[in-house]
Amino acid sequence: MPIKPSIPKGTRDFSATDIAKRNFLKQVLRQNFEAYGFEPIETPTFERTETLLGKYGDEGDRLIFRILNSGEKVKKANIDALAAGKLGAFADSVTEKALRYDLTVPFARYVAQYQNDIVFPFRRYQIQPVWRADRPQHGRFQEFVQCDADIIGDRSLVQELEVIQLYDKVFSDLKLTGVNVRLNHRKILAGLAAAIGAPDQLIAFTVALDKLDKIGIEGVEKELIDQGFATDVVAKLNPILSLEGNAEEKLDQLKLILADHPEALEGIEELNYIFKTLQKQGLQCVSLDVDLTLARGLNYYTGMIVEVRAPKSVKMGSIGGGGRYDDLAGSFGLKDKSGIGISFGFDRIFLILEELNLFPKEIVKRTQLLFLHTGEAGLDWCINALQNLRQAGLAAEIYPSAAKFKKQLNYAHQKQIPFVLIYGEEEQAQGVFVLKNMTSGHQKTHPLITPIASLLSN
Repeated sequence: MPIKPSIPKGTRDFSATDIAKRNFLKQVLRQNFEAYGFEPIETPTFERTETLLGKYGDEGDRLIFRILNSGEKVKKANIDALAAGKLGAFADSVTEKALRYDLTVPFARYVAQYQNDIVFPFRRYQIQPVWRADRPQHGRFQEFVQCDADIIGDRSLVQELEVIQLYDKVFSDLKLTGVNVRLNHRKILAGLAAAIGAPDQLIAFTVALDKLDKIGIEGVEKELIDQGFATDVVAKLNPILSLEGNAEEKLDQLKLILADHPEALEGIEELNYIFKTLQKQGLQCVSLDVDLTLARGLNYYTGMIVEVRAPKSVKMGSIGGGGRYDDLAGSFGLKDKSGIGISFGFDRIFLILEELNLFPKEIVKRTQLLFLHTGEAGLDWCINALQNLRQAGLAAEIYPSAAKFKKQLNYAHQKQIPFVLIYGEEEQAQGVFVLKNMTSGHQKTHPLITPIASLLSN
């Protein structure tokens, strides 16, 4: 039976037009990354499983695609563990590698591995695909591209300012208005957990809190109670999450609520500095806000946390995010290297630019001239002229066989090729060629010595 052509869920094929648009988006990102002093690196598609596990929390670890051992390594499978129902131990025995879940952890491994060759603070960017065993839906894929920019080796808040300005510059260049950058701080979240009487349950608290947009305050309260939080503790959360006003006003209110928690006050002061400095310098495109429910990546974020929200005119959630991490490379033996990193949701931004028709109109480089195939007699001249055009940087091709003119012209029409060149028996006898404009239908005869490239530019 023939195989039905299909691809796995959560993956996509890309046409020439898609690729041209994606290359445009990558180019805008690269130009801005490099303008901010970031250098490109690349890491392998897959990493050692131990490199990735334990960095994303239990939910993240479950989404990692593991690669089964092959060849002689299959013999290492722990069959006894399988028989005993110890599935974790069995899985560890049959897989030693996994597809990368993100670019941040491979970057931390890279920094630790090449620390003696790197000049700190090290600024890197990376544009590569990642894989997650997530449930596919609109804007969420199992294979997608991440675009990261990180600075590691310094704790200055100037870097927090820079990554937000980088977001602003990229979205400004893409003419994507209405983007909202939301900020929170790990120390503020720790203060909130302490304020409701649950300082030792920070991770469980923030995992539930991060779902507020999806399940609402009642859903968050229910999840916390299911996690073992006392009802009176959960009740303290509602007024905190109901703070109103602009970023500065919310932070002022938080100062009063968390006045007895010095660590939280440190986080508030850092965010205050960021907001006031950026307000003074001005942002071209994005707006800023405080979001106390923002709790992404707390297994490694230690300071400012960032999430970028799409314009309200499109149905899309987060299109970027990141934060400050003080010891991510520590798990690889490199201590005291604070870093900050952000990521652009490449595929989601691509979908938004398409939906809002923000890609440049003439983005696909199409063939400009098609030589019609009129038989063997004129083929040598056509191939020679074709090569000259290509060396001059013009996209040109020749129809491969001497088919009927109608078929060849229809090919040019379907591919939106603006010009065709005819060099048949009659033209060969007269020492001329005919150039036809496929848009207007006008055609004109020219001597063979006429530079073809000059005709296409007129």
